[in-house]
Amino acid sequence: MSLVAGVDSSTQSCKVVIRDLDSGHVVRQGSSKHPDGTEVDPKFWWDALQAAIADAGGLADVSAISIGGQQHGMVVLDADGHVIRPALLWNDTRSSGEAEEIVGHFGASEIAKMTGSLPVASFTSTKLRWLLNNEPENAARVAAVVLPHDWLSWRLAGFGPADESELGPDLTALATDRSDASGTGYFNSVSNEYLPDVLSFVLGHVPQLPRIVMPGEVAFTTSAGLLIACGAGDNAAAALGVGASAGDVVVSLGTSGTVFAVSATPTTDPTGTIAGFASATGDSLPLVCTLNAARVLDSFCRLFDVTHDELGELALRAPSGAEGVVLVPFFEGERTPNLPNATAQLHGLRLSNNTQPNIARAAIEGMLCGLKGGLDALLDAGVACSRVFLVGGAANNVAVQKIAGEVFGVPVVVPEPGEYVAQGASAQAAEVVLGHLPNWPRDVSATIDTPGVAQILANYARALNALAAAQA
Repeated sequence: MSLVAGVDSSTQSCKVVIRDLDSGHVVRQGSSKHPDGTEVDPKFWWDALQAAIADAGGLADVSAISIGGQQHGMVVLDADGHVIRPALLWNDTRSSGEAEEIVGHFGASEIAKMTGSLPVASFTSTKLRWLLNNEPENAARVAAVVLPHDWLSWRLAGFGPADESELGPDLTALATDRSDASGTGYFNSVSNEYLPDVLSFVLGHVPQLPRIVMPGEVAFTTSAGLLIACGAGDNAAAALGVGASAGDVVVSLGTSGTVFAVSATPTTDPTGTIAGFASATGDSLPLVCTLNAARVLDSFCRLFDVTHDELGELALRAPSGAEGVVLVPFFEGERTPNLPNATAQLHGLRLSNNTQPNIARAAIEGMLCGLKGGLDALLDAGVACSRVFLVGGAANNVAVQKIAGEVFGVPVVVPEPGEYVAQGASAQAAEVVLGHLPNWPRDVSATIDTPGVAQILANYARALNALAAAQA
């Protein structure tokens, strides 16, 4: 039996999945936690990767591995391969002012044209500019800039500081893929080239950057003969893990929400609504992020003192449209649409419709309508959508599945719960062994193909317009 491994090095933890090359069957798996915080010493990721590999039974019988990881995190190395300072993660917002500096310097249209995205505080470029502005001594020491998955792949290949590694600090050996590079803010995923003008502005000089390894190519081979594939950013790996292809849109219901699609056509959005990322297969991966997703349901579960399943049961006792009750779920403000100071609002309540079932349904409809706004932004940019993959913990709720079909108006596919990022990475590992992506079966939990309910969207649009007008 030939085995391959995939890794998900996320914000919260490291997960390793080892699969049979031929069938895709998960043979064994392991995990290890990461520390909390928006600023983390990368050594904790390396320790967690080693612990998760050990928990999964090791790699002695594994032919190839690939690492998917959290995007955007800034890992800066000195000339000896040492990490200069703790990494700033995607969810560290201290560089929001620097994002405005970059836009002011290059112009919104120009920087979006160059990189596919308008920079925001999550992007690596803004964090490098913050480093230059606030820690100029550290900025001057930067010999190389990498992302979390780049650094882990390099370390797993045997590189690193001389006293910690087999092969030493060869910064020219660093490697990444275009999906993760596309989230840095200094890479053009159409030409597959870094942008030295952007790097010079944000850091003050151009450091060593990881070479771009294309899908199917081997990034490293260890002294033990283990092949290491190019890896991917977490969203791109997740799209590969669920089997999304052109015409598919993935809606992920996590703490925040993401809507992204595998598309043959790149997008350029100077408004910042759509991030023009790259996919793990050589295509584009336009992505929209919302701040309010599964936490909306958490809030109403606490309010009604019910479980998520019980909240869903309540919601399905109400009719579509919740008899006119509408929740605009901006509990944490919102990024899409850009209303950072907004609050959640409940509209349309009367004595006759003020019931727990209506409010429970309005919570689910509101959460999904917010994500439908992301889908509409992709459609307006020319992205095709023939079906939606619904993933994340909240996707397993029967009411969420049914209402998603009514809101999105296209067939909704719910994959079996799984480690989608690690599964996508393991498919990359299989590709470097087979010479092509594997044709593994993908288990589906549910497929919902119900007509869209226009009244839900119309009610939500009226409530959203009222909120936006009040914010103006």
